[in-house]
Amino acid sequence: MAAMKAVMVVLMATQVHGFFQAPSLPLRRASNVLAQRARPFRMAVVDDKKEVKEYFNNEGFNRWSKIYSESDDVNAVQKFIRTGHQQTIDKVLAWIQEDGSAANGETFCDAGCGVGSLAIPLAQMGAKVRASDISEAMANEGAARAADMALKGSVTFETADLESLNGSYDTVTCIDVLIHYPTEKMDSMVGHLCDIASKRFIISFAPFTPFYAALKFVGSLAPGPSKATRAYLHAESDVVAALEKRGFKVKRSDMTATNFYFSRLLEAVKE
Repeated sequence: MAAMKAVMVVLMATQVHGFFQAPSLPLRRASNVLAQRARPFRMAVVDDKKEVKEYFNNEGFNRWSKIYSESDDVNAVQKFIRTGHQQTIDKVLAWIQEDGSAANGETFCDAGCGVGSLAIPLAQMGAKVRASDISEAMANEGAARAADMALKGSVTFETADLESLNGSYDTVTCIDVLIHYPTEKMDSMVGHLCDIASKRFIISFAPFTPFYAALKFVGSLAPGPSKATRAYLHAESDVVAALEKRGFKVKRSDMTATNFYFSRLLEAVKE
């Protein structure tokens, strides 16, 4: 009971990626009903892009810039998120180091770059990186951090949402960003990013489980001023189908899970 209460507090108070054990069959059935009921309501009243932009330029920037740093001013849950996110970043970097693409100076587009947790190490490895985020505060923080780094390659930071990105890049990365995009927008978003990836697309997302969807819905009903942006989960089969529709095939995958963070990572190559 104490563990369940802790989970519910987190769901109501902060945007997190969580990991939960598989529920019993009756609970899974109940969670499916709750998840289905929740979707129409959210879609009808929420402007996700506006909400995300405002959040990460204000309260969210203060919170997440600390999480994505070495600051000690974070709580236990935020430490779990920091650890999980960094594990995902490290897996991406290991894949890229293995194939030598960054060391060879290939071009990368890091869509939804945050404070540069991936973009900066890529530039340190020798890549030419275009990093963008919907939040001006996050992009500016990334640029400030990069200015203090020794880079073999290069990185530029800019404020832009995913839909406005253009050009052509050897690799496009989009790490832990789809959680801000509802199901009905996922396919077109993945499609747009595939359009600007000439060789490879690396993406991570919170995979859908009925149990987590149910907890998230119940948490959303509780009043409170500290809620953050909405978190959307995506079925892995849907993401894979969106990739395949654009001529990309999943080459390898991985899963990162800590107590309050979970993320499915896919590397898809153009056929």
